[in-house]
Amino acid sequence: MHKLSKSMLALGLLACAGSAMAHQPGDMVLRVGAAMVDPQDDSSTLRLNGASLDGSSVSVDSNTQLGLTFTYMLREHIGLEVLAATPFSHEVSAHGSVAGDNLKTAEVKHLPPTVSVQYYPMEAGSAFQPYVGVGVNYTLFFDEELTTDFKDAMGDGKIKLDNSFGAAFQLGVDYQLTDNLVVNAAVWKIGIDTTATIDLDSGAQIKTDVDIDPLVYMVGVGYKF
Repeated sequence: MHKLSKSMLALGLLACAGSAMAHQPGDMVLRVGAAMVDPQDDSSTLRLNGASLDGSSVSVDSNTQLGLTFTYMLREHIGLEVLAATPFSHEVSAHGSVAGDNLKTAEVKHLPPTVSVQYYPMEAGSAFQPYVGVGVNYTLFFDEELTTDFKDAMGDGKIKLDNSFGAAFQLGVDYQLTDNLVVNAAVWKIGIDTTATIDLDSGAQIKTDVDIDPLVYMVGVGYKF
């Protein structure tokens, strides 16, 4: 009987610990980690003064920065998340253009704040907490600069990328090491569409529409308040 009582007490303590570790209404989770933006880009042909340059396109390289997410648990299974990061920096290259293939054209920075509603399907006793999310992204482009390579080939000028609104979809998982500490991995698919416009000092204008539509990967740790 003594052994049975001790076993029941141990099981009770484990159950309480499991419940304490799970996300609860009112919890706030701050996650920090490495975030990589990996563009799955597609573009229209470049247009020089409105005339299409057949066979031309642009591409955008990937970049890794410090990623931050903040989640507020509205209910046991529902969270509201904000994604932020230090500014991402990308190199834009033109292909098949009049200046030759794979011309390094511009360097741009952007911030991609994203707000998502998340669903956590697991019950309160699980330390393993996968989730899915859907939300909206606003991408702000800034510090756009033409490269020396482009200026040498086409002349001096300025480049501007339009800001973007788009949908965002997310998969992620938390694994709680303690009541407060979690490890996290997440991936987003974000719709980012922009128009890039280059106004050359010569009076010529080059434009193209770019669907950047990146996958964003993040691995890090989190702290639950």
